[in-house]
Amino acid sequence: MSPATSKAGVLDRSIASLKGIGPAKAELLAKELMIFSLGDLVYSYPFRYVDRTQFHQIIDILPDQGNVQIKGKLVTMVTKGENRKKRLVGRLRDESGAALELVWFRGVNYLDRTYKIGEEYVVYGKVEEFNGKLSITHPEMELANRAVTEEAATFEPVYASTDKLNKRGLDTRGRRKLIRAVLDQLSPTDMPDMLPPYLLEELRLVSHYDAVRAIHLPADQAELEAARRRLKFEELFLLQMRLLQLKVSREARVAGYAFGQIGDYFNTFFQDHLPFTLTGAQKRVLREIRQDLGRGIQMNRLLQGDVGSGKTMVGLMSMLMALDNGFQACMMAPTEILAHQHYESIQEYLKETDVRVAFLSGNVKGRARRELLEDLAEGRIHILLGTHALIEPPVVFKNLGLAIIDEQHRFGVKQRAKLWKKNTPYPPHVLVMTATPIPRTLAMTAYGDLDVSVIDELPPGRTPIKTVHLTEHRRERVFGRIREEIAKGRQAYVVYPLIEENEKLDLLALEAAYDEMLDRFPRPDYQISVVHGKMKPEDKDFEMARFKNGETHIMMATTVIEVGVNVPNATIMVIVHTERFGLSQLHQLRGRVGRGAQESFCILLSSVKLSKESRQRIKTMVDTTDGFKIAEADLRLRGPGMIDGTQQSGVLQMRIADLAQDGRILSVARDRAKDILEQDPQLQRPEHRMLSRYLDHHLKAVKGWSLIS
Repeated sequence: MSPATSKAGVLDRSIASLKGIGPAKAELLAKELMIFSLGDLVYSYPFRYVDRTQFHQIIDILPDQGNVQIKGKLVTMVTKGENRKKRLVGRLRDESGAALELVWFRGVNYLDRTYKIGEEYVVYGKVEEFNGKLSITHPEMELANRAVTEEAATFEPVYASTDKLNKRGLDTRGRRKLIRAVLDQLSPTDMPDMLPPYLLEELRLVSHYDAVRAIHLPADQAELEAARRRLKFEELFLLQMRLLQLKVSREARVAGYAFGQIGDYFNTFFQDHLPFTLTGAQKRVLREIRQDLGRGIQMNRLLQGDVGSGKTMVGLMSMLMALDNGFQACMMAPTEILAHQHYESIQEYLKETDVRVAFLSGNVKGRARRELLEDLAEGRIHILLGTHALIEPPVVFKNLGLAIIDEQHRFGVKQRAKLWKKNTPYPPHVLVMTATPIPRTLAMTAYGDLDVSVIDELPPGRTPIKTVHLTEHRRERVFGRIREEIAKGRQAYVVYPLIEENEKLDLLALEAAYDEMLDRFPRPDYQISVVHGKMKPEDKDFEMARFKNGETHIMMATTVIEVGVNVPNATIMVIVHTERFGLSQLHQLRGRVGRGAQESFCILLSSVKLSKESRQRIKTMVDTTDGFKIAEADLRLRGPGMIDGTQQSGVLQMRIADLAQDGRILSVARDRAKDILEQDPQLQRPEHRMLSRYLDHHLKAVKGWSLIS
């Protein structure tokens, strides 16, 4: 897919039409990199650049210095080891007299034939220290005389590649030649601008044609930065235009029930039964929801807030708004224990009111189920809480006005869509909630067609969770800490990343760890629950219920407890092999403690040897309990794929923009897209025709979330 509408069709030609690319190479490019056309080739941007004028001396290089470029002579090449341990080891010496090792684990035979002892090479790669020696694993290498004589810009582009491509001459150098050949065939008319001229002028952006040429062949750093800025803005702007178009289209097409009044249900609860003062963030979000519900357009709002920020209370008060307007409301959660937890807390909040609350799951059967369904259809049940059982065909509401989905990413698209059909003539309003804090840039992109509300403030009086990092040789101290908490009448979680022996990862298995825990915490003084993903749901719920009711002191579990059971008496969380967990997951797990008034602790237990990224993750966890700061750090470390389900909306396949770095560009892009759609909703003005054509032709596949939430 080319981001330009090519009238001459050069970019639409098959990659096989290019000189030097026969059917076999064309097939390889398609298979390895999804490059089918000349446009696909041109829009496969470099992922970094090498300044060929800058070289390091080996004698000056420090371990962990990062990527370096060296010019030196290959003095030895030796194949070591056998079978899976086979590797090629070269030695490069430069004019400083010092040397370092070059190591390859893949393509050993091919590379041994390719690189020649005695030749001078330009080598690029990440320097590491192993057994006291500096080395570069799988370096990029090019003959020095070729690197110097090749007609190339100072900033030489480097492209993503694979071993198979490299073997067929389609490595970085080969791709540069191909792209130069295509660019030489193109003129500005082949790559017209889809952005309106006034926008280019206002934001001082170079043309699309100039940006694409410069991203591949920059003359200097300034030209490269101008090209990057233009292409990043373009990518984010076009995506925001599409998402906002979807939102405008839905609002024009999908009417909703207008909740015109706030009445007795809401006011009585707010004045007489509210168990605590709402935070400023909760009040702000309730105002946003109330405004949505009164517009006569179906609400589609994403409510995100950290664990314990008070989303359930906002959900409850939103449901009371529905009741005040003669409608029923429901809340659906992904697991029975979580759904029942919502039921218990909401029933407790409403016990002194005449609101009738009911619970439905697959385990509600027989006469109780029949009576519940009858009361629901007759309107005698006001609020229904439950699992995906809520969306089954026999469940009929008299007048459903608001559907709340908790942890929505755990439900499939079809499951969420079934809620739309639970009322006629209009679908119910939809509020989706998540305890996974989403960075602002990711929310604007992955959920850009939804309205987003954020509870970014925790209720006052919550005791912060103390987080500490200990390594494996401090295990005795950890067991002692657990005993101390149990002696105070408290409970503990111990979380593991695996449930069965895995030699490759060399982790303690849950079963083996259970035997160890029984030695440290013998019966009958201590009782232990075990929960993991391979258990039957009813067994899992039974063990969780035992822990919740205080029948067991320790819950040993895998990450199935990440979202779920609320045990205020649990005050200590030990996460074993912390380095195996993602940052967002660690934060969710930590949120299982600190739910009562007592001081709570989270112990991150890791191996002694940690990667740089693992150290960063653990440091972030120790330094802050703010879920949004953690989410931003996770985005920087792991990229935008961290949120379950976002890929299905097709919006995160970005070529050049980086959500962790380009927040300011994204904000400007969204603001400009909003302005244009407010002034010209159908993009019918002459200056918007190219933009409209591009969106219709290229971005139809982006579906967004608003029609499936």
